[in-house]
Amino acid sequence: MGELRSKSEHTEAVRTGRRICVVVNTRSRRGRHLYPEVVRTLRAEGFEPIRLYPLDDPRRLRATLEAALDAKPDLLVVGGGDGTLSAAVKHVAHRDVALGVLPLGTTNNFARSLGLPLDLPGAIRVFHTGKVADIDLGIAGDREFANLASFGVSVEVAGKVKPWLKRVLGRAAYPLTALTILPHHQPFRAFITVDGHRHELLTHQLNIANGRFHGGWQVAKDISIDNGRLVAYQLGSGKRLRLLLETLTRATTGRWSSLAGGPFVVGREMLLETEPPMAADVDGEVRLMTPITIRTVPNGLRVMVPDHFVDS
Repeated sequence: MGELRSKSEHTEAVRTGRRICVVVNTRSRRGRHLYPEVVRTLRAEGFEPIRLYPLDDPRRLRATLEAALDAKPDLLVVGGGDGTLSAAVKHVAHRDVALGVLPLGTTNNFARSLGLPLDLPGAIRVFHTGKVADIDLGIAGDREFANLASFGVSVEVAGKVKPWLKRVLGRAAYPLTALTILPHHQPFRAFITVDGHRHELLTHQLNIANGRFHGGWQVAKDISIDNGRLVAYQLGSGKRLRLLLETLTRATTGRWSSLAGGPFVVGREMLLETEPPMAADVDGEVRLMTPITIRTVPNGLRVMVPDHFVDS
């Protein structure tokens, strides 16, 4: 995609040139409600967007992102939930443009992994007080992702969680929806091969994380979106009761009571096999099946982050 500027040069260009394009998913109630405030706050912070795209048809997201990138902005500001931002990541990856994140979703996992303020004024302020950083991406099969590839209960939850429940309960809607699915869900056996070692486990839920957050809660304190490693972990064991208890703890306290089945499995590349073969939810897209190879793409994406973000 061409030569990339140094991060310091890119940061200076964003702060002084302020050449930005803005895409906001206005299909959701929150996006529609906040869009005028997004424009007003950007202008109050000294940004006059080259182009503004209030998007009310998700089918036009890909074409809209490409149109915005054709204007050659230094910063592409995207407002929406993790699904919208995941689509943006695929378009911005490996380009000489930084992604500016406006966290307008329910869980905002990607924004949390970047250490961004979750309030709109705070997130926008980062565009002129923060810096450009290069972060890692994951790639599952041929699909790049920012945050998470997951297998098991969560794939069903993603398809069944009600939009009205997300509006009312926020991130708690996901574990509570899981409670309705778990009583009939069958455990599966997973085999993860990393650096020549094959790990076997029986579980209802397996996640392979590039980012630090899942469902709006931190997976572990020492996970980073910029350390060149993926982290695999199971939620619960093969026993429904254990997973039910962990899900309830998660819904009521936002904390992990445990990471069942031993330590994390950490590596730069993982081969995942399951019995039976299973669908993969890759940052909200369910299109791949196991067996699948998942690996990191170091420094695959430019993003605007707070100045305190540790960029390795």
